[in-house]
Amino acid sequence: MNETTVAEVRAELAALDDPKIRAVNEKHGDDHGVNLTALRAVAKRLKIQPELARELWATEDTAARLLSILISRPKAFDATELDAMLRDSRTPKVHDWLVNYVVKKNPHVEQLRLAWFADPDPVVASAGWALTTDRVAKKPDGLDLTALLDLIEAQMKDAPDRLQWAMNHCLAQIGIEHPDHRTRAIDIGERLKVLEDYPTPPNCTSPFAPTWIAEMVRRKGA
Repeated sequence: MNETTVAEVRAELAALDDPKIRAVNEKHGDDHGVNLTALRAVAKRLKIQPELARELWATEDTAARLLSILISRPKAFDATELDAMLRDSRTPKVHDWLVNYVVKKNPHVEQLRLAWFADPDPVVASAGWALTTDRVAKKPDGLDLTALLDLIEAQMKDAPDRLQWAMNHCLAQIGIEHPDHRTRAIDIGERLKVLEDYPTPPNCTSPFAPTWIAEMVRRKGA
């Protein structure tokens, strides 16, 4: 794909930019104003285009990077590329989509999980915790859940926001999926009180781990 094509796509994204959506997104640290349903429609039309995806990523524009993720081929990236991309993903939506739509589908996912989990950069570490949470739910064999709970108990209370959120999600997932660790997970949540007062819309489940665990266990009948 040539630069003209990239320019055309960026022009289309610019035309979709809505100041009201941008204002809402900026409150969450995301500097774009494109409706995500509209963005997905553009991606559906473009289909998978790895080269165009790389060029869009290189623009450093948030909307372009979100589109890049949607039209990329996850298995085409090597671990070094994904590590660099993750470290360059400073807006929450790009970070989350890269982890969930690309890294989780990449053959190097476990290597990256281990590398990121203990990274001194809390945003990078939050990606390691997100991948660990995915394993807690889907492939727990080989994970030391007791050690994870030890780390959460010791570090979550004072962790930076995005890392704290990722650790809290892991805590809740351990409590939901692993009955043998449920009582301790709930106890940790109750003592640390992380996200206890988080504003939760009606009909949504609170991210406060004890409430989250209880509600999901109730739904699963577990």
